[in-house]
Amino acid sequence: MYSPRVSTAIDGQYMSVKSAGNLSTLFDVGGIVGGILAGYISDKLRARATTAATFLYAAIPAMLLYRFYGGISPMSNIVLMMVVGLFVNGPYALITTAVSADLGTHSSIRGDSRALATVTAIIDGTGSLGAALGPLLTGFLSTIGWDAVFTMLIICELAAGLLLTRLVISEQAEKLSKRRHHGQHNAGGNTSEPLHSD
Repeated sequence: MYSPRVSTAIDGQYMSVKSAGNLSTLFDVGGIVGGILAGYISDKLRARATTAATFLYAAIPAMLLYRFYGGISPMSNIVLMMVVGLFVNGPYALITTAVSADLGTHSSIRGDSRALATVTAIIDGTGSLGAALGPLLTGFLSTIGWDAVFTMLIICELAAGLLLTRLVISEQAEKLSKRRHHGQHNAGGNTSEPLHSD
């Protein structure tokens, strides 16, 4: 029998380690959908940072819903776990792939293979560090209770979203500037009407 302190019942029943492991793969299924969806939205809106930040902030209520309602039934657990995976892995896919590709074409490091390799290594290394620390902290905090684990996860999502704030602001400012420039260009074109003489 599993201790309620380190495991949570689903519909009143505790799952075996094997069943819990199989169920956790649905997080990655949701992550696949999230990566595709985040890429599509960012390409459509031409706003990678905004899309990533939106997904990160949306992951917070998704995790809270999973914490409070994931144990109601197996179906609610499956759906909510996939939703959490969608919002968590979407930004990860953007940062590790699309952002790296964008950096490769950036004017500041164009043609400098060493600089590109360094930036890519920093991105991958940071991801690996998070992948190592996450389970370590989860194992420690789970002995206190799963509320502590979810609090840690929510803090991490919030911190990641806040770290993107500067990029989101500059991205939106650039889009606004382009809209204004485009609007002024159109307005200027409409005012130059031909003069008619009687």
